[in-house]
Amino acid sequence: MRLTCICFSLLLCPGLAVGLPQEQRPPEQPPEQGKQQEQPRRPTLGPAPAPSLYGPRTSNTIDPRKLARLRKIYVERMDNALSEKLLEGLARYGRFRLAAKRSEADAVLRGTCVSLRRMRVVHSEVYLNDVNGAAIWQDNVRRPFNPPPLEVAVGETATEILAHLKDSVLEAERR
Repeated sequence: MRLTCICFSLLLCPGLAVGLPQEQRPPEQPPEQGKQQEQPRRPTLGPAPAPSLYGPRTSNTIDPRKLARLRKIYVERMDNALSEKLLEGLARYGRFRLAAKRSEADAVLRGTCVSLRRMRVVHSEVYLNDVNGAAIWQDNVRRPFNPPPLEVAVGETATEILAHLKDSVLEAERR
């Protein structure tokens, strides 16, 4: 029994056993001056998006090629006069021509603008589709109101949507 305990302890502690060679390690060398040790790089999902003046980016470009080629947009009627504010902003932007009829347009801007009075939030979802219905671009914006009044919150929402659309168009043209 005693012999098995000694053999077992020698197997568990090879560094303590007498007469067994120990692992030889090369001595650590200090890093040379001017050279930094390379840290292993962790995988990432790509570069972080640039910060926006209008908050986190909530828009999504589905087809950047179509977005870059758009010239005429028809804007459908939306609740809380969001469509009128978007029309004004698109006219000032000058990049797109506004179509009077849906059949004359390259794409249709449609969506909803719902005021959730109990939560004091304006929730807007806007979609830009080509005339065949294929998705090109979309945005989803939530803006608190009361204060400011509902009309001001809808105006701020339209400004934010237009800023996201401009950023997406510029990004699509760079590709």
